[in-house]
Amino acid sequence: METPDGKVGIAECMRSFEPYLAVNRRTEKPVIHLSLNPHPDDELSDEQMEAIGREYMDRLGYGDQPYVIFRHDDNARPHIHIVSLRIDEQGRKLRDYKEWERSADICRELERKYGLLQSRGEEYRISRPMTAVDHTKGDLKHQIAGVVKPAVQNYRFQSFKEFRALLGLFNVTVEEVHKVVDGKRCDGLVYAATDENGKRTGVGIKSSDIGKSVGYRALQKRFSQSRAWMKKHPLPEKTREHIRTALCRDTREGFLHELAGKGIVPVLWENGAGVIYGVTYIDHNTKAVFKGSALGKEFSASVINRKYGTLPSVSDKPASGQEPPVNTDTREAGLAEGLLDLFSMESCPYPSEDIPRNVYGKKKKRKGRKGPRIN
Repeated sequence: METPDGKVGIAECMRSFEPYLAVNRRTEKPVIHLSLNPHPDDELSDEQMEAIGREYMDRLGYGDQPYVIFRHDDNARPHIHIVSLRIDEQGRKLRDYKEWERSADICRELERKYGLLQSRGEEYRISRPMTAVDHTKGDLKHQIAGVVKPAVQNYRFQSFKEFRALLGLFNVTVEEVHKVVDGKRCDGLVYAATDENGKRTGVGIKSSDIGKSVGYRALQKRFSQSRAWMKKHPLPEKTREHIRTALCRDTREGFLHELAGKGIVPVLWENGAGVIYGVTYIDHNTKAVFKGSALGKEFSASVINRKYGTLPSVSDKPASGQEPPVNTDTREAGLAEGLLDLFSMESCPYPSEDIPRNVYGKKKKRKGRKGPRIN
């Protein structure tokens, strides 16, 4: 729909979508959002991007649907977003069988047809480093998603603790949520921002609000894949040499600074008495997260504690589950965002009720307007 002067805005787009939405109110997710991201070296005009977007929608089966194409230049890779509907004019839901696979095949064909640089597998990444979350700014959900998604996609970690250590470098934390609903156990994750001291702040974001790729099951699968991969591919000797050299420094600051210059960030876990009881290394060069003992005894927490911590006493043993990170101010670039982010929405993992409200933090109550009552 257009205005009399031929212009189209958000209001006109919404009016074009409304008749489709009105004839089917049963479909849980009637709106579809897609993102097509050419290689940064491909220089495409608005007309070329529009042509690619139109052909993509035709081949995917949405050519007769109302849709909007937006060009985005918010990073080093100009790309387009497409918003459309999964419901046709008769109120029927469009067939979405193997939609992801079909989408990938269409993208490969369009790359060949338009002479675009082809990317496969791990090449689907943007070189722009991930940005740490700023809890004082708005849109925390988008900020957190911009950290969590590429972290899960690009890095290898074998445990929940290692994953949390990685997120901590970018002011994000994650909590596991387990509950029983209708006699069935349900597992989930809640992500949240942290302040400059590493403490959680703000309202938590359910993993289902970000996407399946960062949910509980996806994370468990990532743990398993990382264990198998790292078993076949031991950490390079170069990594050991970097850490061994850094341990020759006399101070903790020197140790951290030396490794930061090599693209390695050690996260030190210590108790209130200053006893270091754990160390997690994050190697941005190999995209691997691992505990110190995985490299050998000479790189373990006990060795680091003797050099840079406090010798433990009987009362200094860390409480169960205590994991306060120390060096969250040491941030290194190296994380990259995923390129193709299609069909990433996921329904709530809990069948009949939400996670308890206190997991997400307190929400501000809206104050009602006070005024004279009208009888």
